[in-house]
Order: sequence, then C-alpha cells, then structure tokens
Amino acid sequence: MTGYYTLRETEKAVGERLNGLPIDVESMMALSNLHRTALVVRNHFEQSVLRDVDLSWTGFVVLWVVWIWGDIETRHVAEESGISKGTLTGVARTLANRGLLTRTTPADDRRLSVLSLTDRGKALMTELFPRFNAEEVYSLEGLSQRRIAELTRVLRHMLNHFEQTSTARQAEVRQQVQSSSLPTLAANDAS
Repeated sequence: MTGYYTLRETEKAVGERLNGLPIDVESMMALSNLHRTALVVRNHFEQSVLRDVDLSWTGFVVLWVVWIWGDIETRHVAEESGISKGTLTGVARTLANRGLLTRTTPADDRRLSVLSLTDRGKALMTELFPRFNAEEVYSLEGLSQRRIAELTRVLRHMLNHFEQTSTARQAEVRQQVQSSSLPTLAANDAS
C-alpha cells in the first residue's frame, strides 16, 4: 500500500473515472505503477536505511552524485539529482553543516560553485552504500535475475527514449496546448 487507498482500490477508481475517455489504459497503468513503485521505494528507504543516518532521499542522492563523480559543479549536481538549483542550495547547506561536503568557488571562475565530499562524507557513503544496496536487493525480492535484467533494459530504453526525444516532444505538446481549447489557469485563478 502506498497511501490511503490500496492499489486495487486506486485502479478501480481510475477505471471508473476514465471510462469512455480516448486513452491508452495500458500505458497509463504502466506509468502509474512506475510512479507508485518509485514512491513506495523512496519511502521505504527513507524510513529504513536512510533514517538511521538522518538523511532524506534527496540528501542521499546529492551525496551519491558527489561521491560517484568527485568534485562537481552545483549545476551538474542539481541536474543529476533531478532537483532545482534552489533545492540543492538548501540540501547542500544542510550536508555541509553536518560536515559531509564542502562548497568551494574556483578562483578562475567566481560564478561557479563546486561540491566535494569531506573525508567524513566519503566514510559515510562507503559505510552506508552496502546497507543501501541490501535494501535495493530487498526491493526486487521475488524477481529472477532474468526479470531484473529485463526490468533494467526496459527502464534504460525509456530513459534513452526521453534523452533522445523529450525536448522536441515538449515543444510539440506546448504548441498543441496553445492551439487547443484547453482552459488556461492563471496563477491567481481560484476556479
């Protein structure tokens, strides 16, 4: 269960609400289940292995990116972490206050900020990641190695598809919306 309603209850309510609409139900269900699964996994990790070290999912992801790539510009950390630069500022400040990373400004370009793990941050990730990986293994229990490899291939295919086509598709959809009869909602529109 991911929230107040069970998966079956949610699927039934969605089916009733969307009955008769011209949609691809299988695509919707696949992505809906992907989203729900991601939420369940994130919550499980935050309430188990990350809770023990007082890290949020976002804090862990930022540490992971800096651990993997080494000294890295904040704009790249934000992009790799899937968060805004503003969100990264707060997360990085918290992690720096805990002594896990540092933020420096290169002398040759004062506009940039670079994040680096401290020795304490490196030690935490070296200790934490095997426990984190044990929860990754737990998350996929019941799937054979073949099914795990298949899942990995499918997700990589989706990622590659978005990397190759997303920018053009976003522009196309925005154009369609602008020329459609969909109502636009202003920021102050309460209706």
